[in-house]
Amino acid sequence: MVAKKKTAIQPLRPDLPIYPIGVAAKLLDVHPRTLRIYEAEGLVHPQHTGSRRLYSLNDIKWVSCVRSMIHDQGISIPGLKRLLTLAPCWEIAECPSEVHETCECLFDKAVPRSLRVAGDEVAEKKAKAADRAKKNAGSGRKKQVGRS
Repeated sequence: MVAKKKTAIQPLRPDLPIYPIGVAAKLLDVHPRTLRIYEAEGLVHPQHTGSRRLYSLNDIKWVSCVRSMIHDQGISIPGLKRLLTLAPCWEIAECPSEVHETCECLFDKAVPRSLRVAGDEVAEKKAKAADRAKKNAGSGRKKQVGRS
């Protein structure tokens, strides 16, 4: 009898969140608590469906990259969060260009989200400052509970 070769099962799209936290943790060889810590620190953003966290293949690749930066390069979680605001992930992880050009789980908080003139360094600094101001203003607000 000839053994069948196992085929790799891939989701339809790498950004489709289909893996619950337990499966994602097994794929990454980590404890589910580690994934919860990364989420609390803002390093990964799984989709929440009710009380369940669902991870996509891109999320799993990103967490693998985060773990590599933390364990192989010795970067702390707060240090990594700070670095990600200053440079894209592929520069921090020192990915070769052929890897980061095809990577679908790129993470770049260094690019400001506010409108600006492309190529203008002064405008880019102002846009980043505006982004930080929006983030800081939004984090201090409390949710209002509707009263009837």
